[in-house]
Amino acid sequence: MKEEEEIYGKLFNVIPLMDDNHVDLLLSTMTKETAIYYLTHAVNLAYHNGVYSLGESEILSKSIRMLNKEEISEDTNSSEVV
Repeated sequence: MKEEEEIYGKLFNVIPLMDDNHVDLLLSTMTKETAIYYLTHAVNLAYHNGVYSLGESEILSKSIRMLNKEEISEDTNSSEVV
């Protein structure tokens, strides 16, 4: 049976970190898509910890949906054959 690797920690309580150098790897390989992914999880964690007011949460939620919608739209447009 394969042994599971021990998780060093979790970034934003979601993204598993394998060791203390993993953050450096995430930083050096970050793309626009992964940046949006990290920001989304960071904002969600802050929201669940009560960092934002109701109005701030609403604006951030809409902003995340707009960014994610743009990413999906760009992916669809880039895969179309001309």
